[in-house]
Amino acid sequence: MATLNPMAMASTIQPQLSLIPIRPSSSSSSSSSPSSASPLSSSFSPSLTRSVRRSRSSDPCTKRRLSSKGRRVECSAPEPEPLKVMISGPPASGKGTQCQMIVEKFGLVHISTGDLLRAEVSSGTEIGKKARHYMDNGMLVPDEIVTDMVVPRLSQQDVREKGWILDGYPRTSSQAQSLEKMKIRPDIYILIVVPDEILIDRCVGRRMDPVTGKIYHLTNFPPENEEISARLITRPDDTLEKVSSRLETYEKNIEAILPTYQDILNKVDGNRSKELVFREIDSLLLRVRENASRTTKLAKIKANSYTNTANAAPQNDTWRGIPTKLNNTPHSREIREYFYNDIRQATKRAVEDKRNRLKVEINIPELNPEMDVYRIGTLMELVRDLALSFADDGKRVKVCVQGSMGEGALAGMPLQLAGSRKILEFMDWGEYGAMGTFINIGSIGAKEVDEQDDMFILVAPQNAVGNCIIDDLKAMTDAAGNRPVILVNPRLKDMPGSSGVMQTMGRDKRLEYAASFEICYFFRLLYVAGTLYPIMGALRMSYPNNYELYKRIDEPGRKEKYVIIAEFPERPTVNEINDAFEGKSRNKEKTTSGIWGFLSGIL
Repeated sequence: MATLNPMAMASTIQPQLSLIPIRPSSSSSSSSSPSSASPLSSSFSPSLTRSVRRSRSSDPCTKRRLSSKGRRVECSAPEPEPLKVMISGPPASGKGTQCQMIVEKFGLVHISTGDLLRAEVSSGTEIGKKARHYMDNGMLVPDEIVTDMVVPRLSQQDVREKGWILDGYPRTSSQAQSLEKMKIRPDIYILIVVPDEILIDRCVGRRMDPVTGKIYHLTNFPPENEEISARLITRPDDTLEKVSSRLETYEKNIEAILPTYQDILNKVDGNRSKELVFREIDSLLLRVRENASRTTKLAKIKANSYTNTANAAPQNDTWRGIPTKLNNTPHSREIREYFYNDIRQATKRAVEDKRNRLKVEINIPELNPEMDVYRIGTLMELVRDLALSFADDGKRVKVCVQGSMGEGALAGMPLQLAGSRKILEFMDWGEYGAMGTFINIGSIGAKEVDEQDDMFILVAPQNAVGNCIIDDLKAMTDAAGNRPVILVNPRLKDMPGSSGVMQTMGRDKRLEYAASFEICYFFRLLYVAGTLYPIMGALRMSYPNNYELYKRIDEPGRKEKYVIIAEFPERPTVNEINDAFEGKSRNKEKTTSGIWGFLSGIL
């Protein structure tokens, strides 16, 4: 049998420009097929507009469908459940301002225990009378009384229709547990975080105008004139002693509450302008609403669909085999998304298993930079899909693209990455404002690691001629600590310098570091040595499974399929791959020579 060549194929079609459109306008089409697309659109798929838009245009609920019995089923797009929000923050954190902005934007019903208490006492209700007894005697109102006020409010018609935001409630662990027992749970818990010294300054420097009730701050928001300044007073609870006591009480309460809502907790830095704080909260709420809408749609589709079970494909997230027609380029949107989904699942499994140094290696034709069908747009699309999948889970992702290394005559820049940072910035990152909140673009290096970053995705890090990226990469991973760092299609082997001499200083240690990244996804097409066509098979690994070797088989009607012929616990050598194809076992100690030695360095 002919020796297999695990290099990526080179298409016989002409090279295509890797241009990427800026965010399309509402009038632009997003449904043109690869065969009929213009050079611009064919070089970068319409799916760059992200699955958020795709899910809207291809939602089965918006179309008429025929059941297996011929009945028509029509399903209108379902309305998502109204938002349910809890928000907490220490005194002077700006929580009240944010509640007001949230209500204005999302139309939620604002529920404050302080307002409820005052209303109940003023109305003379039974609950109000009980609460007043404790308040008049300088005691805290018991948890059960507060809960008895909140729960009925949550059941009223306006709350059920519009959704709710609970402001500063629950305040104790017992209040939180009471809500849990009644299955009253928010979609998201927002915690505004501000350093104590800032909070104390905000309170102690705060002044109130007794005439207008307007609040000022001696430094941050001084009065308009001397007349107002002369009549300002300090509120009784804004003294240093009382503020410190309130903060201490708040810290004890919040520590007891947070474990109940740890899975939906989102901390927001409140030591910024109210506009920046709200921008992040707005993005959080839009993400929650979008995810809830997606879940509702899937549930309704499942409930209203009529499916011919004999012909239906399995509707799950499991891998369904290698797609065919991989030698046709450009790849169809379905094939690209097929691989993106495969990579996304493997990477998420690895991150969930606390693997923090990961590597994705995939060289379908459009992702092999040595081939004339390589497309930077496909790489960017993969990175965006991966980053947004983690952002959808509330993770803050830093997407990093290396810049040129050195200056002047010593500058080096991997050719296929030129301009890719700008491409990422112009791409459509979904409808809930992920860019700038959950996703940020950076370079490679220790200075790019910020405290708020949860994980890092590095776009094809590689050595340029005469320059080595590994030092910057190692500094970055050291700064990242236990946070995941994911390399997508890295090329970290030494490159020859302009003199033709390999970079030898510290080479062993550099290669040792490069090998420290664990492969969580691997896919490579296999060809006969010395040729680039036809595809003979493929090698695939998806964490935490073994490496799987597939043989491509032609079928009647110009069809094809991939059949698994071997599994390996570790990445197989070229010899092992050829032995599996030939159906024989090779002595592993046999010395490679000739063409074997050449190919083993590629795989």
